[in-house]
Formats: sequence, structure tokens, C-alpha cells
Amino acid sequence: MTTSFAQALDGLRASSPHDPIAIACSGGLDSMVLLHLCAQYVREHGIALHVLHVHHGLSSNADAWLDHVEAASATIGARFEARRVDVSNQGSGTEAAARKLRYAALGSLCGAHGVTLMLTAHHLDDQAETVLLQLLRGSGTAGLSGMDAANAAPDLLGNPALVMARPLLQHSRAELERYAAAHAIVWVDDESNADPRFARNALRHQVMPALAVAFPGFQQRFARSAAHAQSAQRLLTELAEQDLRASSIGDALDVAVMRSLSLDRITNLLRHWFHVRGLSMPSTAWLAELITQLLEARADAQLLVTHPECHLRRHRERLYITPKLPELAGMRDPDDEGVQGVAVRAGQDFTWSGQAQLDFPDYGGVLYFDRAETGLDAAWLASQPLQIDFRKGGERLKLALNRPTRSLKAHYQSSDVPAWERPRLPVLWSRKELIFAAGIGADCAHAAPAGSPAIGLRWVANPV
Repeated sequence: MTTSFAQALDGLRASSPHDPIAIACSGGLDSMVLLHLCAQYVREHGIALHVLHVHHGLSSNADAWLDHVEAASATIGARFEARRVDVSNQGSGTEAAARKLRYAALGSLCGAHGVTLMLTAHHLDDQAETVLLQLLRGSGTAGLSGMDAANAAPDLLGNPALVMARPLLQHSRAELERYAAAHAIVWVDDESNADPRFARNALRHQVMPALAVAFPGFQQRFARSAAHAQSAQRLLTELAEQDLRASSIGDALDVAVMRSLSLDRITNLLRHWFHVRGLSMPSTAWLAELITQLLEARADAQLLVTHPECHLRRHRERLYITPKLPELAGMRDPDDEGVQGVAVRAGQDFTWSGQAQLDFPDYGGVLYFDRAETGLDAAWLASQPLQIDFRKGGERLKLALNRPTRSLKAHYQSSDVPAWERPRLPVLWSRKELIFAAGIGADCAHAAPAGSPAIGLRWVANPV
């Protein structure tokens, strides 16, 4: 085990042989074996070792475990640091909450010490448990791939520079037990590991022993299956990347291109797209419903499918991911309820006195007044009472003398402004005269004469 561990670590450190490494150490058998192996390795290579411990406070023995790891670290001259986390009130199961907080704490500690390689003590039995759990959850190839020997997990660790490696992944728990016995390694037992209410414990104590009797060496076969799934997932990812390049139009997907693909490829493409955009993976049923609506809805339908973190919308044969936006204060007048309690917008009055920009938080953005060669007459604009508002319907605008007066809807259509963006684009009035519409431009009725100072109006929405 010592030789294979050193070889694995040599490969992981090939590009940065002098950098420190860290290990996540709970004090249990697995992590104490890892600590012993690391102590030998860093001593031979002359590098620093950081031992990181996360105190969850879920057990009355948690303080003793921390003391045990700290003492073991001091014995080998490693740098020890612990982080306490509060698992209560996390809005999820204890097991999931503890895992999330543990990895976030480890990522933070590594970042504080400039560590870019962290080792964990996951072993072959852990891999088998992971694959079986994912199979029981109905996971696809990504889940059945199990754990990688090394990977970056910025969402989990909160540290994009950190690589998490598992150099013991090819070794069984029985091998670790033999190593610990041979080197008189002392470890602690977490009593929660015996609680069958946790899914992984139920597998570990009830299912895995039965499998070991009926199918000796099943862990290695599970690991081979995980390797096959990893290979399949890499191919699926390569195919999804090709399809994404072929179907991308800016931030959107070309629905016509998607229609040329098989249903399986569309599903694979969308899952990859969500992953690239940092969205949580939707259920199979949700994804099937999206695809059905996407491909079968009539061409002029305003398709809207809600994801927990965003909206999926179709516009002119393009599929968009759009944020869930809060209602803007300018969309209503809190003091004036119209018929049957429907809010009535009142607009916001203002005057312009030469500012380069005016902020309108109630309307979600900033109105810029750019000095330009053509645009509204600056002197006229400064003399007018102005009002910013949202559309109420029926507004019309004439952009140039040689162009017709058209409805804002027609202008939006010709400018390819999606329907869901239009309600959040404000308009500007002078008395009862519409002079500007965000996303379209200014009316030509008060254009500056040649040689006179001109103002180009420009609306920029605040980031969401």
C-alpha cells in the first residue's frame, strides 16, 4: 500500500512538487491510515502537511475526536487546524447538511493556507457503496461513475483552485485494517456510523455483508462498473459539447437544430447545458416535459417552463435560460389600488439638468444621457417635465422622418426583443408625448437640428 500510495501522490504532485498538501482527517480508521501514509511521504519529500478536521458537534465525543487528531498531528509534526460547523437549521437532512458544511469548511481551510491539493481517505468499499446508492436512486451514468481518483469540485468546496484526490480508492477497508494493525495505528469510532437510519450505514452493515458472502470481491467489480460508467459519461460529454457548439446562438439554443437530434441526444444536450450554466440537474420527468413542450408547442406560443432556479423560454425557435426576476417597485403604485385591487402604475416624474446618467432603482436600471451627433434636442429635453414609466399598452413611436409610426409591439418584434423582456423595459414621456422606449430608441419629433447639441438616450438594466 505504501508503494501504490507514493506512486499516486507522485502523479498528483508532478506539476507542483514543492507545494504543501492537506488531508481531511476525521480520526477514524480510514483517515488515520491516510495520515500515517502522508507522514512518511512528506518526511521523504520535504514538504509541508496540513491536517484539517471538521467538528460537526453532532456527537458528545466530537471534542475527543478533535483532540485525538490534533495529538496525532503534533506527533508527526504536521500543521493542524480545525473548523467548527453548525449542522442545525440547514433545511435538509442531517447527513446531507453535514457533508455540505464539511466540504465547504475544508475548501475554506485549504484556501486560507494556499493548498491546492487535498487528500481524502475514500477507499474501495466507499466506492462500492456510492455506486450502489446511486443505482438505488435511479441515477444515470454520471451518478454510476462513482468517485473519481481526483477532481475539482468548486461548487462543493467553494475553492476553484483546489483538487480533491482519493489515493486510497483502489484499496479495500480490509487492507486498511491490516495496515493499521501492522503499524499500531489508533483511531476513533463515530457511533453515528452504526445508525441504520442513514442510507449509507444501512448498506454498509446490512447489504454489503450479504453481498460479500454471495459475491466475494464484489467491490472490485463495482469499481470496474464505475470505470465503465466514467468512460461512457466522457463520451456523452464529448457528444454534448459537439451538439452544444452546433446548436448555440449566443446564450440560446437553436430549436431547429435540436429537432434534428434524437430524443436521447436532446436530453443529453440539455443536461450538459444546465451543467455548464451552473444549474442543478432537473428530474427525468421534468426534462421530458420540457422537451415535449419545446418540440410540440405551436410556433407562436410563449413557452415558459419553470425550473427551481430559472425559467426556460422559447422565442423565435430559440431556447433561453432566463432568471427569475422579482417584481420592480415601478410596476405598481403601493398607495393606489385600481379596480378589484389591481395595482395601478403612476410613473416617476423628474427633470433633466445635464446629468450624464440618472438612476431609477424602482425601474431596475440607469438612464444614460449621451452626448451624440444625432438625437434629442438637448435644450428642449432640459426644458421638459419628464416621466419614466412602464408600458400600459397602445404606445406608438416614430424613429425617423422617413419611417412610419409604429406600435411598440411592432418595434419590439422587428428588434427581436423577446416578449418576456418587454414588460421590464421602461418608456419616457414628456407631458403626454412618448419620446423614448428602452430597447427601441427615441422618437424623432424632437430631434436636434443640425449643429445643435444632441442627446442619445440609453437604458441599461441593473445586473440581476
